[in-house]
Amino acid sequence: MGLTSASSVARLGVFGGAFDPPHLAHVALVQAAAAQLQLDQVRVLPTGQAWHKTRTLSAAADRLAMTRLAFEDQAEVVVDDREILRSGPSYTVDTLRQLQAEFPQAQLYLLLGDDQRRSLASWHQIDEIGRLAIMCAAGRDTAVKAWSNSGPSPSQPLSDAIEARIQIMNMPLMPHSATDIRVLVATDQAISGLVPPAVERYIQEHHLYRPHR
Repeated sequence: MGLTSASSVARLGVFGGAFDPPHLAHVALVQAAAAQLQLDQVRVLPTGQAWHKTRTLSAAADRLAMTRLAFEDQAEVVVDDREILRSGPSYTVDTLRQLQAEFPQAQLYLLLGDDQRRSLASWHQIDEIGRLAIMCAAGRDTAVKAWSNSGPSPSQPLSDAIEARIQIMNMPLMPHSATDIRVLVATDQAISGLVPPAVERYIQEHHLYRPHR
């Protein structure tokens, strides 16, 4: 979509992630948030240098291209490449500060998958994040354990002040995990119905997630 003027955006959603690859649960989360929170715009931001990831992410250009394909049909979404272009580690707090300066009249809503919510206590300057944005989390099927394989421990407790600011969005639990999707591709199994068709084609055409031979 075209960029709307800052003055016309009163409610701005912010959704970051590796998007390696973006999948249908990501799309569903943004759709649910846009409807339930009455968001004027949602900024979807593929991460750049992820300080909390123990594995090497796929090339930023591929993740950005897939993210654009995944959200191309959502009129309220702007895929924002600022974190990819930023040098050094990608910190959500820096992005929120920038967006607040660009949209001074807007209330920011930080959209979180359940795995992200579980690791919030370890996020850089989490108290400042809580001041800058209302945090809105979506549930995910508890059978999905992708968060236990990488990133910070999900058992770290949040402060009461931060916990109180988290809103839970009403959306169906979706057992989609980027980790699982990468494994399926690497083992020549189907991913139809897990990622948008355009993303599936991109993965196939660019031979992503295949084991090196």
